[in-house]
Amino acid sequence: MKKTPKTDRLAALFFVVASIFSTQFLTAQVVSNSDPIIENAIRSISSDSMRVYISDLLGFHTRHNLSNKSSDTKGIGAAAKYIEKRVRGFAKGKESYINTEVIEYRAGGRESRLGREITLSNVITTIQGSSAQDSRVIALLAHYDNRVDDNNDSTTYAPGANDNGSGVAALMEIARVLSCVRVPVTIKIMFLSGEEHGLLGATHMAEMAKKEGWNLIAVLNNDMIGNTHSSDTDIKNNTLLRVFSENIPFTESEQESKERVFNSSENDSPSRQLARYIKECGERYVHNLKIKLIYRNDRFGRGGDHTPFSRQGFTAVRLCEYYENYDRTHQKVGIRDGKSYGDIIEGVDFEYVRKNCAVNMATIMNLALAPMPPEKVKTDISTLSNKTTISWRAPEKGERPFGYYLLIRETDRSEWERKIFVTGESVEVPLSKDNYFFAVQSVSKNWNESLAQFSSGRR
Repeated sequence: MKKTPKTDRLAALFFVVASIFSTQFLTAQVVSNSDPIIENAIRSISSDSMRVYISDLLGFHTRHNLSNKSSDTKGIGAAAKYIEKRVRGFAKGKESYINTEVIEYRAGGRESRLGREITLSNVITTIQGSSAQDSRVIALLAHYDNRVDDNNDSTTYAPGANDNGSGVAALMEIARVLSCVRVPVTIKIMFLSGEEHGLLGATHMAEMAKKEGWNLIAVLNNDMIGNTHSSDTDIKNNTLLRVFSENIPFTESEQESKERVFNSSENDSPSRQLARYIKECGERYVHNLKIKLIYRNDRFGRGGDHTPFSRQGFTAVRLCEYYENYDRTHQKVGIRDGKSYGDIIEGVDFEYVRKNCAVNMATIMNLALAPMPPEKVKTDISTLSNKTTISWRAPEKGERPFGYYLLIRETDRSEWERKIFVTGESVEVPLSKDNYFFAVQSVSKNWNESLAQFSSGRR
């Protein structure tokens, strides 16, 4: 047989499968495989383009939710028009499957943080998947509103270069690249208003998604992904990215609570699995970047647009810079006591934004190119044994998986430690079910993996 990269990968995988039953199993590990389609998309990401987007956003003086909405040059209204025009331009000639719409909603009131009722706008770009039979949707979020220290100061210059120009720029760049690369799953790119006054735009969209029954499988919120210089500690580092995720789902039912307690699976919520997936995909495709899994829904005393989606039962996480600079976030621009303040463009590390944009691209494309996840994943606990059998069923919809990955980790470990390729719908491993957690992913013929499905104990 002629030796090719694909046969090399298969040989490596079959070696790992064989090692399940060998004394070397505990060190067996599948080598990650990169998809050239994803690699090409990531190479298309331009930090120069994102610098232009952020520079343009700074030109609107402020994007405060109470600022001017009718002007074409100043205020949040002008920013929304700019984003809409830009992303529509990316889709020119492809309007049959790329659609951008402005969704308005009413928010605020006398007793609210806004102080009065107003109309705000979300700009939503939908890139329809190439498969008419695939109803899955992946959502990317970034809020485009901003503010300074006074929550209702709608006139002071507020550039918002990092918070959240960086997230908006990354999503605009993804919209540009995906206008040339089609995937089977629908991608919704959401530029949201109202974040600084209570996650208003995200709440509206999450309620809409729930009401309309979107098959929303993953939500990635990008909020402040451009700063690499910490205040107070003066650390400079552009090699770390945080992913925040909830542990116990907001919408957990009584039965799901009982199952979680029975399986001790409080660290295996769908959002935690998505966070681990982002880490694996991101580090596979993006060099010189380590993704840190933060096992909290968000930072203390603050919130993000992923939370309204989590509260509606969707799998949602937040991507955020590792080091924050409180001399910049929400600060008025100026020099005070010899120190520079304000969220200006000089505080954005564009190579870092490029890498974080690439993490999003790698994640959504790998997930979009993967089969649907396996169903009814169970661990057999009916007998006492130092071997464990895990079983599952092929997904009822979509293309049949080429195979599956069995994921394994010890109970005190944060991340999956081993990936074993399996072609059937069950496997027995020489490991005690008491000492390990298991999960299963569907795998495509090009080695794209679905989200992991945790294996629950079954008598």
